[in-house]
Amino acid sequence: MPPGSRTAAALAALTVSALALGAPASGPAAARPAPTGVLAGAPNGAPSSPVVTRAALAPALTEGRGARVDFVEQEAENAPGTGTVIGPDRTAYSLPAEASGRKAVKLTAGRYVEFTLPAKANAITVRYSIPDAPTGGGITAPLDVTVNGRSSGRMTLTSQYSWLYNQYPFSNDPRAELLHPDWWITECGCVPAATTPAPVITKPFRPTHMYDEQRLMLGRTHGAGDRIRLTMPAGGAAAWTVIDLLDSELVGAPHVEPVAADVLFFGADPTGRRDSADAIDRAVAFARRHGLPVYLPPGTFRVERHILVDRVTVTGAGSWYTTVKGKGVGFYGKGAAAGGSRDVHLSRFAIEGDVRERVDTDQVNGVGGAMSDSTVDRMYLHHTKVGLWFDGPMSNVEVTRNVITDQIADGLNLHTGVTDSLVRDNFVRNTGDDGLALWSEKTADARNTVDHNTVQSPTLANGIAIYGGADTTVTGNLVADPVREGSALHVGARFGAEPFTGSLRIADNTTARAGTYELNWNIGLGAIWFYALDRSIDRADVQVVGNAFLDNTYNAIMLVADWPVKDTVRIENVHFKDIRVDGAGTSVLSARAAGSASFENVDARNVGAVGVNNCGSFNFPATGSEFAMTDRGGNDGGGTTGPWLAAWELPNTLTCDDRPPVVAPPAPSPW
Repeated sequence: MPPGSRTAAALAALTVSALALGAPASGPAAARPAPTGVLAGAPNGAPSSPVVTRAALAPALTEGRGARVDFVEQEAENAPGTGTVIGPDRTAYSLPAEASGRKAVKLTAGRYVEFTLPAKANAITVRYSIPDAPTGGGITAPLDVTVNGRSSGRMTLTSQYSWLYNQYPFSNDPRAELLHPDWWITECGCVPAATTPAPVITKPFRPTHMYDEQRLMLGRTHGAGDRIRLTMPAGGAAAWTVIDLLDSELVGAPHVEPVAADVLFFGADPTGRRDSADAIDRAVAFARRHGLPVYLPPGTFRVERHILVDRVTVTGAGSWYTTVKGKGVGFYGKGAAAGGSRDVHLSRFAIEGDVRERVDTDQVNGVGGAMSDSTVDRMYLHHTKVGLWFDGPMSNVEVTRNVITDQIADGLNLHTGVTDSLVRDNFVRNTGDDGLALWSEKTADARNTVDHNTVQSPTLANGIAIYGGADTTVTGNLVADPVREGSALHVGARFGAEPFTGSLRIADNTTARAGTYELNWNIGLGAIWFYALDRSIDRADVQVVGNAFLDNTYNAIMLVADWPVKDTVRIENVHFKDIRVDGAGTSVLSARAAGSASFENVDARNVGAVGVNNCGSFNFPATGSEFAMTDRGGNDGGGTTGPWLAAWELPNTLTCDDRPPVVAPPAPSPW
């Protein structure tokens, strides 16, 4: 990084800126019947009162939970228009399943959906899906935006960042043969490569990750009661457009750093025509020498590689104004083996990647490396592989108030020896793997807090996943709509993670429409899922307190040991207290492991099967299940056989129904 000149550059750099249709899924469907031909709202487009939701729930059901955000969410299925409601459906590989709230609105040419603003706004985010190209790779299509009947612009939607297919790690080609014909698949209940005659697999096979989102500044501020209409015009490349939701917000004026190393003075191009990586490097080097922040003013800066950051602050004009965009773009700390970076502060700009396929060895994350004593705040991370992937050991990083959407893999991962760190008030939607993960691979994470985040619609895996570690706190989060092979909250002794030790506190979280179908096991999971695979979960004090599990597709609580290790691992020392379960397609508790747990003040209603499905380790000894329950009182409400935790089920009565039928519960309501 060439240094700038000393005095002249110092003066110049002290600036005041002026400025789908999814294929049918296999496996059991756990869904309410989908209506056909239902129009969205009033077909005449008459104004209607806006319906504001949070994770497609009435705000009263989520009070005090989830990220505190600047925008207001409105679901398309609650808005008037001439489109057709699709869903509800929770069956993977379908457009309703990946929609927020498991419903959306499908438009064809000339059809519209219209949202009434609940508050002043000058910016919107539209979550949508349009078809893929027949051979993959995506298409583009227009969407007209009008406010009170006057044009506010035309959005160009794309499916270039959506529509993955096949088995992990997925393909962009809808015509592809099985990536792993030697894997067992539910579609035939067989291993295709070992089956004669070979099964015929419908293509495209397992379409997934079908949605994307796009932001638009409206040009001026519009008031509460103004009507934003989204219309699919005729003549575009898309046969249909699905609108899932609209977020509206009032974006403030651009942020200005009056005394900073402005990247424009080092040659950065705010039009995005020229690569600005070297210019930003020069600004970073200058800022470090002179104790200044780096300022990214309004504009789009093209960067095709990592920007290495250490002991520096980089701030933009706001994530709606400043975008750093390109293939391979990322802001990275030094690797932990090289000592890592320290005192890095990133804020107020967007990182817009160009990741269209999942390659796990590619370092194409928005923020990465090791950054101790650092902060990442008020960023918008879009179309990267992982929004933030930290490789420790490192300590004391705060990740706060960020929006992380449309990632090919995780939203955030604190990986290997990340300690004393905070993840708070982040909004995560449409990840291709865990929304938020703490992974203690080889070296334990410790003393980390995941607090008041919102995670919606991870298309694979879990909302919030904790893989080993010590003294972890998960509080006040809102997690909704995981799609396949995961849960809202996951505690996993897997992926080579170090043991759980000390304490694990999972408190005051709300989950909605959680608990997915695990296609490898052919069973439904719980909204909270404990999984012992590599070792037992028995060394930590696990407290699950004050959580609300709403509208669970299958079980509310599930504890599992994988079959090959079911007689060698256990799940112990887990305590559930002050829990509310409002709706379970099957049971309140499904135990498929040896071990024990205690329950106190766990209230349940609208439970579709026996309250406790206790299979233990499937050995069925004469002494009862290998999993024992302790009733500490106050466990109220019923399953189909009476109280969900009845005396006859205690401590370890076998009540094993391996795959109970699903009874879809009614929508949740205030307790």
